[in-house]
Formats: sequence, C-alpha cells, structure tokens
Amino acid sequence: MDLHNEKLIKKAIKGNKNAFEKLIKQHYERIYRTAFLYVHNEEDALDVVQEATFQAFKSIHSLKHPEYFLTWFTRIIIRCSSRILKRNNNNVFVTDEVISNFPERERFDQDESMSLLQAIHQLKHDYRSAIILFYYFDYSIKTISELMEIPEGTAKTFLRRGKAELKKIYKNEEEYYG
Repeated sequence: MDLHNEKLIKKAIKGNKNAFEKLIKQHYERIYRTAFLYVHNEEDALDVVQEATFQAFKSIHSLKHPEYFLTWFTRIIIRCSSRILKRNNNNVFVTDEVISNFPERERFDQDESMSLLQAIHQLKHDYRSAIILFYYFDYSIKTISELMEIPEGTAKTFLRRGKAELKKIYKNEEEYYG
C-alpha cells in the first residue's frame, strides 16, 4: 500500500468524508467487479456497491488496520451480495455482460467462459465464493479465510471441494454432449 493511500484511509477512519469518497473512487472498479461476480447483473451490482459503501462509511471507524481496507471492504461486499442473492432467491442469469466483465487476464473464448460461469454458479455458495476469491482475485487462503470469516482449513476445504465439483460438472457435460 502506498503512503498516500494509507493517509487517505487513516483520514477516512477519523471521519473525513472527502477521504472516504476518494478511496471509493480510487477502488470503484474493483468494488464493482467483486459485486458483479457475485450477483451477475448490473442493477444488483450497483445496489451492492451502494449498500456496501453506506455500511463501510458507517463503520469505517472500526477498521483497526488501514492496510486491510480492501480486505475489510470486500467482506462487506460479500455480505451485501449474499443478501441480494437471497432476496432474489439465488436466481442467477449468466449473460454476455457477465462474460465481458471478467478480468482481462482471463483469455477464454466466449463459449468456454459461458460454460465456466454456468459451472461456477452450480456450486454451493461457500465453494463458489472460495473459487471466485482464489482464482479471480488471487487472494491467499489466509485472506479468503478472513473474508469468509472461517478457519484457513475450512477455506482450503471449500476450495478443494469446489474444484472437485467443477470437475464433476465438466465430466457430466462431456458425457452428455460428447
């Protein structure tokens, strides 16, 4: 974390609204992308960003370590996303917009991307979260355990089981279409 960013976070913790606003603007793309990966449509992602930003603003004074700002904020996004998904009865629609919003480093063709997204969304919520946080955001097991508020061993288990379930899904698809 650079010194300027750390100063902004410390100012925001002390109640400086402008500093908080600058932080949100600075990290908006990542915040939105995280929300979008969970809820899979623009309208709900914007709702998540708005709710998470409001909750973060109300509770930023409780952030003890400025260097964990993004980890702390991601945890809030995950909770808000979960509420939206529950509200929508976990109806997730995979669209071209979902595919186009994946990180650029993912170089699948569109059919492979669609297939992967559909497979990920068949996973249990905890497995899906572990897979997204590990593979799309390159978070460590330790960070994933903190974000999901679970022990590291459980995070490893969710990741391992999620990968195993993805393999089963792909194997079943190959048998069905192959």
